[in-house]
Amino acid sequence: MRANHRFTDLRTVMGSSEPHGGRVGRRTAVLGYPVDRSLSPVLHRAALKAMGLNWSCNTIDCEETGLAGLLDSLDDSWAGLALCTPLKRSVLPLIDEVTDLALDVGGANTVVFRDGRTYGHNTDVHGILTALREAGVHAPGSAVVLGGGTAACSALAALRELGVTEPTVVVREHGRAAEAHAAAGRLGMAIDVHTFDRLDRLLHGTGLVVSTLPAGAADTYAAAIVHSRAAIFDVVCSAWPTRLTKAAGFAGSTVVDGLSLLAHQVADQVRLITGQAEVPVRAMREAGQAELVRRAG
Repeated sequence: MRANHRFTDLRTVMGSSEPHGGRVGRRTAVLGYPVDRSLSPVLHRAALKAMGLNWSCNTIDCEETGLAGLLDSLDDSWAGLALCTPLKRSVLPLIDEVTDLALDVGGANTVVFRDGRTYGHNTDVHGILTALREAGVHAPGSAVVLGGGTAACSALAALRELGVTEPTVVVREHGRAAEAHAAAGRLGMAIDVHTFDRLDRLLHGTGLVVSTLPAGAADTYAAAIVHSRAAIFDVVCSAWPTRLTKAAGFAGSTVVDGLSLLAHQVADQVRLITGQAEVPVRAMREAGQAELVRRAG
C-alpha cells in the first residue's frame, strides 16, 4: 500500500491537490547536519539526470535552529527539499500542510513547494515497506525493532501495513522509546518495550528484526540476531554492508539492505517534487552502489 498523502493543514484545514508538473531549471537540496556523508544527493542527482531534467540538487548543512530561516529564504526557483534526521520532526510546525502519515509517524522527510505554499510528506515508510516486499517479506507475523527514534517510528508504520500491530521495540533505556510510544499511539498500535539485556529471549520465534540503530551499533548483537533465523533489515546505507548483514548473509537469512530502502524512499521524494510518476530506481541504486564502492577506496 502506498503512503497516505491526504493532508492535514497545520494552520487551517484544507484539501489536498496534486504536485506541480516538471519544470526546467528548478532547484532541490538535501538538508541535514552533518550532511556530507549522506547518499541521498547521489541518488537524487542520478534520478534527475536519467529523467532528463535540468534541475540541481545541492547539499546544505542545516541544524534545527536554522531551519525556519532557511525555509523563509527560499525563492520560487526551489521545487522541494529532502530532510535528514533530526530535521524531519522539527520541520512539522514550519510547513503549511502535512500528510496524515507524516503526522502519525512524527516526521516529514520531504518538503514540496507549490504556489507559495509548503507541503510535507513522509516517504520513509514507503521505502521501508517496498524494500521489505521486494525481498519477499510480506507477512512476518512478528517483529523486533531495534531503536526507538524517528526511523523506528517509520518502521512501525510499515510493519502495521504488513499486519504486525504489536511489535517489540528494544532500546538502551526505557526513556529512549518515548518517540516510538507516541507514534504507536497515533498509529493505533501497541508496542512492547524492552532493553537490550533481554534481546536473546525477545528474538526467539520472531519473523523479522529491523535495526534502526546507527552504523556499527548493532554489531554487538549480530550473533544473537542471526541465530534467531529471522529476516533481517538493517536500515544503515552509508556504511554498507554492515557486520550484521554480512553475518546474516553467510547464515542464509533473508537480508534487506538499507540501500534498497534509500532508493525507494528517494524515488518517492523525486515523484513528489517533480510531479513525474516514472522514476529510474535501478539507475539510482546503481549510482548508490558505485558511490559506496568509491568511499570504500
